[in-house]
Amino acid sequence: MMKIDKAHVPLIVPNPHDPRLTEHVKGTDQTGAAVEIKVPVERPLTLYLNAQEIVTMMTIGDYPEYLALGYLLNQNMLKYDDIVTEVEYDDDLQVVVVRTEHHTNFEAKLKKRTQTSGCAQGTAFGDLLEAVESVALPDAELRTSWLYQMTHTINTMPSLYLEAGAIHGCVLCREGTPVCYTEDVGRHNAVDKIAGWMFRHGVDPGDKILYTTGRLTSEMVIKTVRMGIPILVSRSGFTAWGVDLARQVGLTLVGRARGKRFIALSGQERIIYDQNLAFVEEESARHKRKGEDRED
Repeated sequence: MMKIDKAHVPLIVPNPHDPRLTEHVKGTDQTGAAVEIKVPVERPLTLYLNAQEIVTMMTIGDYPEYLALGYLLNQNMLKYDDIVTEVEYDDDLQVVVVRTEHHTNFEAKLKKRTQTSGCAQGTAFGDLLEAVESVALPDAELRTSWLYQMTHTINTMPSLYLEAGAIHGCVLCREGTPVCYTEDVGRHNAVDKIAGWMFRHGVDPGDKILYTTGRLTSEMVIKTVRMGIPILVSRSGFTAWGVDLARQVGLTLVGRARGKRFIALSGQERIIYDQNLAFVEEESARHKRKGEDRED
């Protein structure tokens, strides 16, 4: 059981050697030779808000409390000024219960979910668009020196992706330094963990940058805006609706950030070009992700 109160803010980084997060699987390769590889696990996690069952998510199973809080916040089922009295996680039942001071009932809302392009359990409610329209993102700047420092650090940091693959990552950064790096089988889970971590520890979003390994979709834009973060960066590409939404709300949107390259399609006024590209290394083949030889 976890009581919600202000606490020391921990630095969250991947632990690729945690035995709970991967399994060894035997098979054969293209030559018929026997091989054994690591693969990420998937576990069901059922989330309750007070007495009501909300959703069952497939997740690697780390940080269930942060995932639960972040999911509710990003689905607009929990407000940032709501009082959370406790978060209780039962590892045997794979259940997490978030309890609030006030009564909640989302029966009607649960019937009108919209499936989004997020992998696995990525869903967003229709009224989320209305919830972000009134958001005023803070003034901020993105120095290209921070961007290159950030992407190099993330790409070379030990991670579950480098250990086993088949995983998405999201990283909250201040300037060029990662402060919270989460991974999961879906990018929506990874960003929800960051949202829950920020809420749990009262982290100011105004001077932060959110990095994701996944596509810059409408879902990722909405979640970033809901979290109050003014800058979203990805090594992957864009969707048209994601770009349109980012422009509507004034979110800085940077994609295809690999090595020396990046493309900004929204909020370019925040970018300060202070890095000499002659001193920036190209990305090594080891850190490329599946399908990235294409200009997606």
